[in-house]
Amino acid sequence: MDSIANSPEPPRLLFEAVVSPHRSLSRRALKTVFGLMVCASLMVTLLMFILGAWPVIGFNGADIALAGFLLWLNMRAARAREVISLSEAALDVTRTDVNGRRVSFSLPAYWLKVVLHERPGTVPKLLLTARGTSVELAHQLGEAPKRDLAAALTAALHRARHPRFDNPQLR
Repeated sequence: MDSIANSPEPPRLLFEAVVSPHRSLSRRALKTVFGLMVCASLMVTLLMFILGAWPVIGFNGADIALAGFLLWLNMRAARAREVISLSEAALDVTRTDVNGRRVSFSLPAYWLKVVLHERPGTVPKLLLTARGTSVELAHQLGEAPKRDLAAALTAALHRARHPRFDNPQLR
């Protein structure tokens, strides 16, 4: 029982963010849109059948199959995630790709610097640099969310490096 009491406590979490790709439609709304596309396609297919334009029916079916495949790829890509967590000792990043594979790495918090690498005409890159190591974060985000994340990370790093101690004797 003493070994549990003497074990070091886990580092305190100062900041955590989950970065995931933006999707404008929920899964239910996407199914609704696809259902409407199929209904419209069936109406066109029926019209072409009545008019005797047989080749159009095959192309119409191929269009719907391609649209369904592309919508499936879009929803599958939404499974990608990055979890960024800052403790007193390190910044940990865990990336999960669309297949569920996870890659984790850690950078020392004291040496860490947040850099927005501006490139004309494109979304800036959000880079974390620490002692010669540079890692890009949140590549799937747009410009405004990336700037917000950079500002939040910079503020969290500042709070980690400059803690405020509440000493009642100094009040």
